Parts: sequence; structure tokens; C-alpha cells
Amino acid sequence: MEPVVVIPTFWTRRAGGRGRTGFEERAAVYDHPTPLDALEPPLAACLQSLRTVRGLGRVVVIVAVTEEAIAHQAEDRVRDIVEEFPDIDAFVFGPAEMGSLHRRLEQLEFADLIEGVTLTGYGAVRNAGLIAAAVLGHEAVIFVDDDELVESPDFLETALYGLGARLQDGTPLLAKSGYYVDEQGRWQKHEEPHWSDMFWRQEDAFNAALDVVMKPPRLQRAKVAFGGILALHRDMFSAVSFDPWVTRGEDIDYVINVRMHGGDVFIDDEWRILHMPPAAVSEALRFRQDVYRFVYEHRKIEFAKSQVDLRQVTPRSMAPYPGEFIDSSVGWRAFATALLRAVARPEKGRYLRYGFSAVREASEYARENCQNYFEFQRRWPLLMERIWGDVALETLFTGERRIDRTAITGRFPVVPASE
Repeated sequence: MEPVVVIPTFWTRRAGGRGRTGFEERAAVYDHPTPLDALEPPLAACLQSLRTVRGLGRVVVIVAVTEEAIAHQAEDRVRDIVEEFPDIDAFVFGPAEMGSLHRRLEQLEFADLIEGVTLTGYGAVRNAGLIAAAVLGHEAVIFVDDDELVESPDFLETALYGLGARLQDGTPLLAKSGYYVDEQGRWQKHEEPHWSDMFWRQEDAFNAALDVVMKPPRLQRAKVAFGGILALHRDMFSAVSFDPWVTRGEDIDYVINVRMHGGDVFIDDEWRILHMPPAAVSEALRFRQDVYRFVYEHRKIEFAKSQVDLRQVTPRSMAPYPGEFIDSSVGWRAFATALLRAVARPEKGRYLRYGFSAVREASEYARENCQNYFEFQRRWPLLMERIWGDVALETLFTGERRIDRTAITGRFPVVPASE
């Protein structure tokens, strides 16, 4: 089984640059995108760490941005970085490739799915990676985030351990996650909870869910997953997509999606990766995104009860995390937490504003979009069947037929003056 490593990389304007990003006007916001002028972009370190991995084959780097105006600048920066690693068989998937993919989806009569396969939003970007894997004919996808470092040469061997096989009880193992560690090798967070989070013990619940990591057996059914160390077999990623409308936590949401469709994601306690995230742009903004995420998730699992072809997933079945944050109490707890943090934390104005607006706006967002995933997902398996090994796209994605980027992007070459 030859896997493809997919690395989503997220970029934003130059540090201190001008321009309206619209962070607070959008539901989807990235936690820590890389500025265009970053001197040491994490993607370079990630690729450097992959050089030591045995059996490394094709790598697909997907370029996402905070705003469309910088898409081509980000793509150019990523291509420059990738060119520094000629020994890695890397393919950069940017706006031009996405445009080609969208036109092909229209030709194959899947134009209705274009919204869920884009370079905007965590779930949509990961779906683009799954489609790229299908076009290139890979039996397994290994997701790695650009702010992570691979520590072991046998990273891929560990990733593929058990993938595609059946466990002793006959359950097929088609999706598995490893876990993150920090520079000290810690795999759980060790910050004392603040009193203002008395209704929002998110880290405590997350740590409790991770207790399973260090308990036998090696492979266990998971309630959480890590998108930066995630392995999916063809039989899984061809059947279940990521949700393009979830604002954060698309990896844990994928666990719910898989359960709804009768499967499970497992966690491998011998598969780990070093996570080196930069500081968050704003803790208050991240809180707002979590409010959107959990309110949406609650609405989504409630909507799923009306879908007779799905296995029911309840908050209790996902406890302690994310279950404790996707039940009917999430709205009032988010409101109370925002007000408490407005009293006790920095960014007081933002927390106060979010307390009176975020829950209402998140509820509206969830009501408008919770059914979208199910409509998208029902068509996903057929799309993957039609797109698998697609000759028209494969020649582009392997470099056999080049995209004329000047025609597609408007970046025209300089024409020298005639003498």
C-alpha cells in the first residue's frame, strides 16, 4: 500500500500588512496561518523532517489562504519552499489546480459539490486532499499539518500498521489517528483551569478523552482524532467526506461522521508527531470559533436523527470530549463563559461582544447549514468512484501536462522590449 502524504498549509497577509481580512465577519477562521513574509515558515521545517522518513512517496501540499486576494502570492511562496527539497516528490495544489478540478467536476455533473471542495475552510481543504489522492490512485492518505515535525524514520510504517486489516472482533480498521506531543514529549495539556472557565472545562474534558492513549491495547476506538496525524484507507475516504461547514475541529467531527456511517476511527498509541504551533492570533477569536463549532455540532447530530440511513450518535456516546460540549447546554454555557472571561481575561471587549452575539450568530449559522453536509455526503461516494484515476486530472497532478498559469491566474510574464 503506497500512501500519499497530504499537507494542508494555511497562509495570511504579511505581518503588519494592510487589508481587511474579515476575520470576525466569517464563520471559518484559521487558528494560526503563516504570514507571507515569515522568515522561517513552518512548512519548510515540516518538509525537512519528512526527508528522514523511510518509504516516503508522493507528497501533496495544499495551499489555503485567509483571503482570496493573496492566493497566488501564497502559492508562489509555497512553490519556492517546495523547490528547496528536490529529493521530495512534492506536488503543490493551488488555485490553478483547484480551478481545473472544479471544471472537471462540472463536466462529470458534480457541480453541486464544488462548494465542499475548495481552498477555504478546514473540511473543504481536506476534501481536496482526498480527491487528489483518488485522482492519483493512492490506497491510503496520511495527513500531516505544516506546523508539525516527524521524529521517526518509521513514521509511515507505523501509520500503515493495521490499516486495511480486521481486528480480532472482525471490525475493519480503515481510519486511525496518532497523537500530538510537545517538545517535552507531553501528550496532554497541563494548564491549571481558570475560574472563569467553570462552565467550559474544555481542556479537562479533552485530557480525559486522551487518557485512552496510554492504556492497552495499542489500537482503540477513539472519540477524538488529530488531523495532523491521520491515516485513512481508500475504503474509508471514498465513503466518508469531511464536513466543509464545520468551523474548527474537522478532525473530531470526522470521527462523528464515520460513526454515523457505521464505522470507527481508532487511535494508535505508538504513532506520534511533534506539534509546534505558533501562538494563536486571538484566544477570544478561538473561543468564538469553538462556540460556532459546538453549536453547529449539536444541531448536526440532532438533524441526523431524522436521517433513517444513519447510525445515531449522541453527546453521551462521545463523552467526555467532545460530548460534554455538544449537548443542549452548550448555548447557555458559552454565553456564561464569555461574560466571565470578559471580567477576568484580556480581550475583554471581544469576549463581551461575543457573549451577546456569538451564540445567536452560531445558532443561525448552524440552522442554515446543518443539512448541507448530509446532502454533500450522499453524493461523495459516487464522486470518488467517478474521479478515481481520472486521466484528465491525473496528467495535471503528475506534471505530465502542465497548467498554463498565466492564462488561468493573470500573472503574465514580462515581455522584454524590442531592440
